Amino acid sequence: MHTARPFLSKSRCVLFLGLLAFPAALWLGPGVAVAQESNELLPLSQVRAGMQGYAYTIFAGDQVEKFNLEVIGVLDNFLGPRQSIILVQLKGPKVEHTGVVAGMSGSPVYLDGKLAGALSLKLGIFTKEPIAGVTPIQDVLNPPSQPATAQAAVQQLGLPSEASTRTGLPSGSALEPIETPLVFSGFQPAALQQFANQLQGYGFVAAQGGTASPRPDDGRLVAGDMAGMVLVQGDASINSACTVTVVQADRVYLCGHPFLNLGDIQIPMARSRVVTTLSSDLASTKIVNVGGSIGTITGDHLTAVTGKLGAPPAMIPLDLTLLVSGAEPAKQKTLHFELINHPKLTPLLVALTTFNGLTQNSLYGEGTTLHLSGEIRLQGHAPVQIENTFAPGDSLSPDGLPIALTMQNVFTRLFINTFEPAKVDRITLRVESVPGRKSFSIESAWLEKGEAAPGETLRVRVLLRPYRGAARVEETTVRVPEQMARGTTLRILVSDADLPAAARPAWINSLRS
Repeated sequence: MHTARPFLSKSRCVLFLGLLAFPAALWLGPGVAVAQESNELLPLSQVRAGMQGYAYTIFAGDQVEKFNLEVIGVLDNFLGPRQSIILVQLKGPKVEHTGVVAGMSGSPVYLDGKLAGALSLKLGIFTKEPIAGVTPIQDVLNPPSQPATAQAAVQQLGLPSEASTRTGLPSGSALEPIETPLVFSGFQPAALQQFANQLQGYGFVAAQGGTASPRPDDGRLVAGDMAGMVLVQGDASINSACTVTVVQADRVYLCGHPFLNLGDIQIPMARSRVVTTLSSDLASTKIVNVGGSIGTITGDHLTAVTGKLGAPPAMIPLDLTLLVSGAEPAKQKTLHFELINHPKLTPLLVALTTFNGLTQNSLYGEGTTLHLSGEIRLQGHAPVQIENTFAPGDSLSPDGLPIALTMQNVFTRLFINTFEPAKVDRITLRVESVPGRKSFSIESAWLEKGEAAPGETLRVRVLLRPYRGAARVEETTVRVPEQMARGTTLRILVSDADLPAAARPAWINSLRS
């Protein structure tokens, strides 16, 4: 009996260690499985209906999970000439509960143990089975360039609802790209609502999320992880998020479909971390936090978004200061943001960020006059000076909205100039809130006399009526151009500052014609 005790003690020790090792192996299973997957690719020509396969994605945390699928068939020339799609049905408890999830696009798909493509499309809404489309891996690794004239056409692959009705197709029965969530952190829904039409026009699906502190392992991506574009960062952020299909050295391939089909770009790339997956019959989505920057998104094409690990590109700093006058002492608060420099996106991002930073500021209040001043620093040019005053209105529209729309208009004009690309170094804006409604209406204007010689300076008198105040006369001067021929009738326009700026292009065209 005494000799048996050491043997029994050792047996228990071995059993105990084995039980400890077993949960550890279970926890590491999904990550190890992805790392051990074959690098061999499966050509589209070898894909057959009925093939069994699997894919990887993250439903919560950092754990890449595996789910099964079955090939239904191949849709040849679906996206365009020689741009085919593999139609699959997802299988397993989780995907049958959630359906195809926004943010799942790019999930690597394996058939016969070989990488066959990236999950990229979903079929219908309120469907009983999760049916999805897979972009073949050859197209993911070699995304075709798309001409600018065709970019808008690929944003929506389904038929418009009106066309669906005319053709007898039920609404939501077409294959469409899986939504890429555009994660807004620090933005309130009321602020986004003011730009809802523009966001929908871009095809964005807005989702609320947060930010996560950068980690040393942010750049260690594997297939099934999540990453995306950084559009705005700082005191508020806007980021896209989708799944990584494959990583080859420092090259990253994700999404399996375009974000906005912007072509060759230079936009920061960041790690995304899944908090949870929200299941919905209408549209399931991943709730994500955005991590640290890990590189550059270099391409946004029809069949994939591509990136490169490393240092991210520079962004445009935007400093927004709100000063409240009339209080003792005066109060002010400054917010700092960084935005991407892109002609199609920057004007909208400036407007969104300015409006949200202003109206969601704890110092902001409706019913005050807002004085905007600031500058836009451009490479190789003198700074663009900005100054305007906005009085509160009587409509339900927020008083800060005209400032945001003014900034959007300024940047749109900068980026569409026909001389050279606009390279913006920094944006500095200052908004002073003054109590009361400081607005005036022009009731009439007249010249001191009806005739003048070329080069002569004339006095102009303007009758102004302040809001709920007594009218008063203000005087200014105007100089008659010396090149005006005698006997010419000269019209003088008296207006606010915005009207001549808007009308100037028409005057130039008429003079040239």
